[in-house]
Amino acid sequence: MSTPKAILSDMNDRTREVFRRVVEGYLTSGEPVGSRTLTRSLSEKVSAATVRNVMQDLEYLGLLDSPHVSAGRIPTQMGLRMFVDSLLEVGTVAHEDQERIDATLGTNDQDVASLLDEVGAALSVITRGASVVLAPKREAAIRHIEFVSLAADRALVVLVFADGQVENRVFVPPPGQTPSSMREAANFLNALAEGRTLSELRANMAREIARRRQEIDSLARDLVESGLALWENAGEASERLIVRGRSNLIDSVSDQTEIERIRVLFDDLERKRDIAEFLNLTEAGEGVRIFIGSENKLFSLSGSSLVVSPYMNADRKIIGAVGVIGPTRLNYGRIVPIVDYTAQLVGRLVSDRGKG
Repeated sequence: MSTPKAILSDMNDRTREVFRRVVEGYLTSGEPVGSRTLTRSLSEKVSAATVRNVMQDLEYLGLLDSPHVSAGRIPTQMGLRMFVDSLLEVGTVAHEDQERIDATLGTNDQDVASLLDEVGAALSVITRGASVVLAPKREAAIRHIEFVSLAADRALVVLVFADGQVENRVFVPPPGQTPSSMREAANFLNALAEGRTLSELRANMAREIARRRQEIDSLARDLVESGLALWENAGEASERLIVRGRSNLIDSVSDQTEIERIRVLFDDLERKRDIAEFLNLTEAGEGVRIFIGSENKLFSLSGSSLVVSPYMNADRKIIGAVGVIGPTRLNYGRIVPIVDYTAQLVGRLVSDRGKG
């Protein structure tokens, strides 16, 4: 079967222009584009019958579809992909959009989480879609770890990082813990944690416990393992995904079936069922990527598109991502530069705060 790229290269100028104008018309209005509408805008003066024949050929190729017998045509997912890859004209970020994104900078004393939340909110307003911001992992070195007993069945593990940030989680400790075992567990971890990040500590923990089994009793060992497990589960990853503007997607459709599909999408995001799928998007290299409809597992049920770009720290390492979810008829030419600009801005901001 011919690839979209091969199909495009085999098209003559008339066919290519008809295809491009159908897609652009659909992306602008959300409605099927008819032959009479096209005859008024084509650079070459041809009859509506000629345009209909061209559209039928494009439908045969799988690039256009006719939702109703007498209606015009809309692009298929394959057609949208070919348009985005080969014919999309990406503009620059409008001055007013740039100003609104820049306004999220806030004050220098904002923490990264608050800043990213504001960026996500602004992005959803500007694009009238839903925004997703993947916050960076905490990679600061650990300064101190402590276990605090709250009740017989509840304890708190506190992590103090070298950059001054503090994180704590309540968890159910293994039975039989005593103040002595809690101190022993904390001392054991602090001896290992100095100068290491949380991920580095986790990577070495099982080996260190096995190697130094005689140095720590079973109660303290159980506490170490259960306390650190709090940062290993999906909760850590899920809290990194900030989603804003859900209502924009629901407001943009009237069909009850489509609304239900979008609810499914946000239920999945809320439960972070496919968080690993989203995390993987950031590992494919820099630059904006566009996923249309079922091309991405996370959005296949809702028929939505995702425009996403990773952002990097000062060492050019990918540490997170910024994206916009919307209907497949997104204004890609406008959204792509906005996402790209936002990702670069976030990368600089996160890097600057990491130096402080």
